[in-house]
Parts: sequence; structure tokens; C-alpha cells
Amino acid sequence: MNIFDIASILVTLSALLMYINFKYIKLPTTIGLMGLSLILSFIVYLSGYINPSIISFSISLIDSIDFNKALMGGMLSFLLFAGALHVDINDLFEQKTLIAVLATLGVVFSTIVVGSLVYYLLPIFGLQIDYIYCLLFGALISPTDPIAVLGILKETSAPKSLETTIAGESLFNDGVGVVVFTVILSLATGSAHSHINVSEIFLLFIEEALGGIVYGFVLGYIFYRLLKSIDNYAVEILLTLSLVMGGYSLAYFLHLSGPLAMVVAGLFIGNHGKVFAMSEVTHKQLFSFWGLIDEFLNAVLFVLIGIQILVISFSLNYLLIGIIIIPIILCIRFIGVATPIIIMRERANLVKGASKAMTWCGLRGGISIALALSIPDVPEKPLILAVTYIVVAFSILVQGLSSKKLVDHILKD
Repeated sequence: MNIFDIASILVTLSALLMYINFKYIKLPTTIGLMGLSLILSFIVYLSGYINPSIISFSISLIDSIDFNKALMGGMLSFLLFAGALHVDINDLFEQKTLIAVLATLGVVFSTIVVGSLVYYLLPIFGLQIDYIYCLLFGALISPTDPIAVLGILKETSAPKSLETTIAGESLFNDGVGVVVFTVILSLATGSAHSHINVSEIFLLFIEEALGGIVYGFVLGYIFYRLLKSIDNYAVEILLTLSLVMGGYSLAYFLHLSGPLAMVVAGLFIGNHGKVFAMSEVTHKQLFSFWGLIDEFLNAVLFVLIGIQILVISFSLNYLLIGIIIIPIILCIRFIGVATPIIIMRERANLVKGASKAMTWCGLRGGISIALALSIPDVPEKPLILAVTYIVVAFSILVQGLSSKKLVDHILKD
């Protein structure tokens, strides 16, 4: 099956499920699409008992899609740029200190604590994996997913300061989380030098993360100058496409964080570029284009997440571990969020109950699954992948579905 056939099936499936959700179910798009694709997966699985060729075809289709490459190597760049494009940088700067702490120290704190607790939890179920792989799980599950978070925030009536903090944290901790995951994976698989020390790990982190931010700023400025020099929305949209596609590919070649680069470039173009480099017509056309890209890729992504369940191995132990880990992750998330908010109470200027809202609205999504799938075929992978999927499914379906009510309840108090 060639790539056009695969894309055709995915787009058709996404369109049909999106129509059903919009017409009949009326759930937020991300939640509705994942829920419907999960239901469809179970129907396919059950139909396999009647006609085995149905499930064998479905599994071969999913196996032919490299989810990690599809998301991390392509879709993510578009989604992060589109998400950052609509964030007001002035609001972001008001919460810059809190966002910076949450996106860096918060991710590291969660990685270490989640990894350590999982390491001591697994022997209760008769399982034991190396501590480094427990840390690897902590790294991939700690960042909140900007794609899922931004989709849910559209449905809430959160105050601007709270919405900006949640959105800003998810945009930046995603890139930081990928860097942390990459460093730990290199240690776990032995691709890093055996004598690597803490200072070298720190320098690698700085190179990827800080280098990605600087690179994103440079990219944003260069394309801002190009956009400012002309007034033709078709050419300007094409320029932003080249920024995302070419810029993301070059970041990978330079060993810099592509996700962080896309966020910074998107913020630059969406704010400075919007004001000084675009006519009103260009602004409307360009932002509408990226809004459609965002909606389209979100639809395909969450359908992909839903159907991945067909190729993931589950056992009773894996299910129990996943269910137990969910409240552990939420508790650690609450501690990691509440502590800096309390310390920076006056500067943050957030509503009462912000810690609870940020804990529950900090969704995990496709990025966690993509990172889990990128782990080489080692004995620890099936467990990590299954538990990651359980946490992500709960996060999107349960947390996502109740986020609006929780935020509204907090605002009333």
C-alpha cells in the first residue's frame, strides 16, 4: 500500500468521524475523534472473530504508518507553529517566569519522581526493569501535550492569565521533554559514551533546548523580513510553510530542538510579524490557513491515537499498573505546579484554584505515545508503551471531557 492510499484512508476516516461527532455527538473535536476511533477499533477487533481478514488488514494498515515519524518528523512542526501563532506574546511575557520554571524544572522534577516511584511500584506486580527505563517513562509522560491542551482550552472560559500559563507551559515543556527523553534514551541504549558525566548531559541539554530557542528566533526574524518585503498573501503563506518544513528539517540536521524552534518562530510571526509585516488581507488569509491546518492535522492525529490500540499489547498486569500510575502522575503534577505558584504567588497573579486547574488541564497526548513508540525493540518497550497509552487515553477522554466543568467550578469559587 503506497503513501497516497494510506493518506486517503486516514483522511476519509477522519472526515467521517469528525462529521459524526459534529452532527450527533457534539463533543470537543479531540475527545470526540479519539473516542469514536477507539469504538471503531473495538468494532474492528470484534469483527475479526467473524472475518479475520478485517483485523489483519487493519493491523497491516496501522503497521505501515510509522506513528513516531508521522508525528515527530512532520505533523508536530505544523501543529506547534499553528498553536504558537495564535498566542499573544504580551500575555506570555506576563507569566514568563512561572512558565519557564514549569517547562524546565517542572519536567525534570516530574521525570525523576515519576521514574523513581514506578521503579519501586513494578516489583509489587512481579515486574522489574532498569531504573534508566523508568526514568525514560517519566520523561515521556511528564510534558503536557500542547496539541491536546490547546484543543481543550478552546472549550473553556478560563481567565486569560490562567489560559496563557497553561498554553505557554504546554508549548515549551513539550520541547524540553523531548530533549530530556532524547538524553535519557541515549544513556539507556548505550548510544551515548559510557563515560558521559553530568556536565556533558547538561551541555547537551543546553545545546538542544537553548540552541532550539535561539534558532527559532533567528528563523522567525529572517522570515519576518521576507514577509515584510512583499504584500501577496499566497506567497507569504508559502513562505511560512517553508519556514515550518525547511526549518524543522534543518533543526534536526543541526541537532537542535525542532519543537522549541517552531514555537518561538510561531510566536515571532504571530505577534511581531502580524503587526509589522502583514496587510489586513494577508493577516486574515494566513491565520485562516494555519487555523485549517491545525484543525485538519488534529483530526488525523487523534484518529491515529485511537486506532493505535489495535497494535499495542495489553495484559492484566499492564492495565492495573496503568490505572495505579494515573493518580500518581496527577499527584506529582499537582506538587510540581502548586509549589512554584505558591512561591511566585504575587508575580503569577493567578486565580484561586489555579494549581488544581493546571493539574487537571495538563493533558498527555500523541507526543507521549510517539516517544514511547520510538524506543528500540527492547524487553521494556511493551510495558512502557501499554502504560503510556492507558495514561494518555484517560487524560484525553476523562480529564479532557471534564476540564471545562472543573475550570468553570473553580471560577465560581
